[in-house]
Amino acid sequence: MMVFKRNFISSFVLGAIPVVFTLIIISMIWFGLRQTETANRAEGVRLLEETLLRVAIHSYAIEGHFPESLDYIMENYGVYIDHSRFIVHYNVFASNILPDIRVFDLYGDI
Repeated sequence: MMVFKRNFISSFVLGAIPVVFTLIIISMIWFGLRQTETANRAEGVRLLEETLLRVAIHSYAIEGHFPESLDYIMENYGVYIDHSRFIVHYNVFASNILPDIRVFDLYGDI
């Protein structure tokens, strides 16, 4: 009868395989969540910019001029801007020229 005796190295390798496999799975999940978070932030910026642009164009079509401020848009058109998440640059040159609208994510590296 042959008895198999493990040495320290083979025991360590066999014990490390599940740990390494678990770490790989956890890192893949973390990377996927990070990618999803980045995509969601970029989509939030795009949607807010698009909404502000549509409201400005709608205002011009209805009122004959572009909104003079971001506050006007928020008060009269019900647009909510989360200022803890976004910085909005709204620059009006003239009432008949489309304003420069830019949205920046405070937490993103987009």
